[in-house]
Amino acid sequence: MGVVDAVGSNVRQWKAGQRVGVGWNGGYCGYCDNCRRGNFFACQTATLVTGITSDGGYADYMIADASAVALVPDGMSAVDGAPLMCAGVTTFNCLRNSGARPGDVVAVLGLGGLGHLAVQFAAKAGFQTVAIARGSDEEALASKLGAHHYINNQSQDAAAELLKLGGAKVILATAPSAEAMAAVIGGLAVSGTLMVIGVGAPISVTPLQILLKDQSIKGWYSGTSIDSEDTLAFSVLSGVKSMNEVLPLERAAEGYDRMMSGKVRFRVVLTTGN
Repeated sequence: MGVVDAVGSNVRQWKAGQRVGVGWNGGYCGYCDNCRRGNFFACQTATLVTGITSDGGYADYMIADASAVALVPDGMSAVDGAPLMCAGVTTFNCLRNSGARPGDVVAVLGLGGLGHLAVQFAAKAGFQTVAIARGSDEEALASKLGAHHYINNQSQDAAAELLKLGGAKVILATAPSAEAMAAVIGGLAVSGTLMVIGVGAPISVTPLQILLKDQSIKGWYSGTSIDSEDTLAFSVLSGVKSMNEVLPLERAAEGYDRMMSGKVRFRVVLTTGN
């Protein structure tokens, strides 16, 4: 996140001085078949991923494609907003496209960087929210985040517990554990969906298990710039906030190590002098 310093001669949407951010999607061409169908995230000719194939991250300045830029709401700090344009847009955008409606049972598997935001979004959106994590220590956190129910999948059968609630319309799998994902599929309601955003090993599922109840397993990408804007706006409106550890840019290696070790609670945000 930062401030627009200058814009190209053909850019009409943005101007110098605006507070903006760039998320995972670094832009798209607008001309390929996928873009013409509105599937900008699947652009065939400009696969731009911020910090990997396009500028972004670990820097004071960057050059961004105009299509990748999202407006930051007034009053939102860069520290608060940055995680919402990564884990935030992934979970928010996934939930709002999951098919669940207010009042439906929505379960979030995992209470890490993605999960702690997903629980907040689900509760604020009016879903009957269930948090699923390992151990009893996470129950207080789940309640603080807005979860209506907590399932300790270390000592409870998560699928059976979800069925007691009528089954989950959606299970948002944020934890990168194929075993944990496979274990909760049985807790889906009729026509329910396991939405996968946690990257892990192959998931084991018996076809008959999902066939008889018209259930599905679906992957979900993050979001484009307008999805990031919607995420930020909803977060300001509803009070959703990421729990961060803030470090200066010169300690980036330390933050990366904490992230990879799983010790971070829940996102590392790097700040610069600018």
